[in-house]
Amino acid sequence: MDALKRPMFARASKDDFFKKLVKEVQETVLKNKKIQYKSIYKALGLLALFFVFYGCILLFGNSTPLLYTFYILMGWTMIVLFVNSFHDAAHGAVFFTPKQNRWFCYVLELFGSNSEIWIRRHIELHHPYPNVQNWDCDIKQSDLVRLFPNSKWYKFHKFQHIYMWFLYPFYTIIWLFSRDFKDFFGTKDNYLKRIYTIPVLEYVKLFAAKVFNIFYMLLIPYWVLDQQFSTVFLAWFVMHLLSSALGVVALISTHVDEHAVFPLPPEDGRFDLTWAEHQMLVTKDFSAGNPIADFLYGGFTHHVAHHLFPTVGHTYYPYITPIIKKYAAEYNLPYTCYPAIEAVKSHFYLLKNSGVGQNIFNSYEL
Repeated sequence: MDALKRPMFARASKDDFFKKLVKEVQETVLKNKKIQYKSIYKALGLLALFFVFYGCILLFGNSTPLLYTFYILMGWTMIVLFVNSFHDAAHGAVFFTPKQNRWFCYVLELFGSNSEIWIRRHIELHHPYPNVQNWDCDIKQSDLVRLFPNSKWYKFHKFQHIYMWFLYPFYTIIWLFSRDFKDFFGTKDNYLKRIYTIPVLEYVKLFAAKVFNIFYMLLIPYWVLDQQFSTVFLAWFVMHLLSSALGVVALISTHVDEHAVFPLPPEDGRFDLTWAEHQMLVTKDFSAGNPIADFLYGGFTHHVAHHLFPTVGHTYYPYITPIIKKYAAEYNLPYTCYPAIEAVKSHFYLLKNSGVGQNIFNSYEL
């Protein structure tokens, strides 16, 4: 992969909105530690619920309807646990010590993936450079979908606004059995290896996590229950399809709508915007303040707050977002919050618009 200069953002001025925003948030919101405990209780409660539903599979799974029911409930709990508590812990934002947060992150190994590589990719590439071409590997994951205006266009992209909705339900399966291996062994568009050398131990942990995941998710239920393996496998498969459908809502609603901006770094790598201005430009909220959406999606509904305060737990964000909106209005900065259904529709239009070829309106050099 060609060497690229790491993007750099402009230095904030004395009147920078973010300095004032941080001060107000620290003085009015973050001193309340009771809000932090809500994150801890939620994390431990969701983890316990995951094991409860797994236990219900083993106890009641001889009934095929209950087998499917508890697999689906376990899968949904897995997604909610990931987008809420694991995501926060990866940022060091659930528990009070880094060691406690890091230990909690091993739930991703429980789900069959590798927490170290996910954290490196997310923290060191997505968060510093969201929507920046050649750096944000959370946005650029596959040539099957074209989101960046400067990405290579293939003829099949003309139909991506149709076929991607059939692929999205396979997201977790693709992640476990394709994307992880691309991160470890791939060379094309492997942005992570540009900044990080993967230790041998992580390769061992990757394969161990996948073997263990298949063992307890598929083989133990098959051995314990009076069910055909095909029945257990199909219940597991349906779990992944419906879990992906729940999780993808968060993934497509925060950075990749029809009005999304995808900055192309200048040749010297230096942007004219500050880091905080960039986060405001490329990040959107969805259904923020809706209690059901906030519970299910954590820091994704209040995603602007998350990108400006990534080391703060998501239970603080409903109190931070009104302050962000105030400064956005005062400094004429963009702030957008869609209802979830509108965010999904807007992503559809992005897929359609990006599928026709070069879109000069959504890319620029700063």
